[in-house]
Amino acid sequence: MATSAVTAASASSRLLPSAARATATKLSLSSPPPSSSSSSTSFSLKGLGSSPLVSRLFLNQKRSSVCLSSRGFSAASSPKCLASDPEQLKSAREDIKELLKSTFAHPILVRLGWHDAGTYNKNIEEWPQRGGANGSLRFEIELKHAANAGLVNALKLLRPIKDKYSGVTYADLFQLASATAIEETGGPKLPMKYGRVDVSGPEQCPEEGRLPAAGPPSPADHLREVFYRMGLNDKEIVALSGAHTLGRSRPDRSGWGKPETNYTKEGPGAPGGQSWTVQWLKFDNSYFKDIKERKDEDLLVLPTDAALFDDPSFRVYAEKYAEDQEAFFKDYAEAHAKLSNLGARFDPPEGIVIDDEAPKPAPEKFEAAKYSSGKTELSEAMKQKIRAEYEAIGGSPDKPLKSNYFLNIVIVIAVLAILTSLLGN
Repeated sequence: MATSAVTAASASSRLLPSAARATATKLSLSSPPPSSSSSSTSFSLKGLGSSPLVSRLFLNQKRSSVCLSSRGFSAASSPKCLASDPEQLKSAREDIKELLKSTFAHPILVRLGWHDAGTYNKNIEEWPQRGGANGSLRFEIELKHAANAGLVNALKLLRPIKDKYSGVTYADLFQLASATAIEETGGPKLPMKYGRVDVSGPEQCPEEGRLPAAGPPSPADHLREVFYRMGLNDKEIVALSGAHTLGRSRPDRSGWGKPETNYTKEGPGAPGGQSWTVQWLKFDNSYFKDIKERKDEDLLVLPTDAALFDDPSFRVYAEKYAEDQEAFFKDYAEAHAKLSNLGARFDPPEGIVIDDEAPKPAPEKFEAAKYSSGKTELSEAMKQKIRAEYEAIGGSPDKPLKSNYFLNIVIVIAVLAILTSLLGN
């Protein structure tokens, strides 16, 4: 069925880098998008501009800004105009979560956001010539780039959501879908902001060749050439590579991987392909562990993956992430958010944050040993009482009580007096 075809295609997507002649997410264009009522069963990229199935997605580019007045969103005088409606962003995120539950499209949606942002060139100041997260990937000319093969299927998945929430820009929708996919697979909470402005036409798309390849002659040098151009460093390159923990590659589409392994022969989605990890829809640090060990022939290792442990500078971070998932999550969250902002023009300039509040740090675990030398385990109530009394007189788990110098002098004089008395006797 059409839905299962898109589902399978989405689940099999490979993130970064992309193979030179095609990517692991290259999907069949013979299946219509989900919920399509058209009788047409095939179309090509050449016909995207006129196809009724995708015309709204690619041609409805004009939109009005969302304006916020003191009474809410309206056309009132002197409003503050935003690129995207904050409330629609929140609702769109919930719809994306529901979409992911039924399609397993997490990998391809991550890749969609990355490839829209990954064309950024820090050496070009002008917008949108500098590339980056500006929604240009919705146009046929950029979709036809070899590195973007198959991403038309991600756009088809998001089309109903875009139609429903016209107050959300394409640039924001792509990054929202990417971030939501990471978080829904168990990844870290990403410090995202929205309000990205869309480019208006295909003439503003970047030239082909700005995205990385999977098997270049010098993998480490190639990764640096591409990511340094974006303004990213070695730590961020390695952290972002860790997103390969999601997805799988198919040799008939990308030239990489096996047709099927023990981990992919039953899906989810269409069976087949080769994944980087055993649980390829779970975001964790297993990618680094598996690349380091290279003991399982059913798991994929691309030349650019191997470079993370072969290159001395990359290896420092790859080793760290293999041992410390918390460190990987922290660095990944920062790198992903940075990537998603590259080249973007925000309206308002400071961006829009749709999370109600920033996550609060976990309270420090109380350890009775810090406050007592006894061996008996105290009850939680007693721990809290001791802690409260300790902090009430100026103490804390992080620092000792301040010394009372007057009391110390009195004690020293008393001790000296006792010693003098003893010696006199």
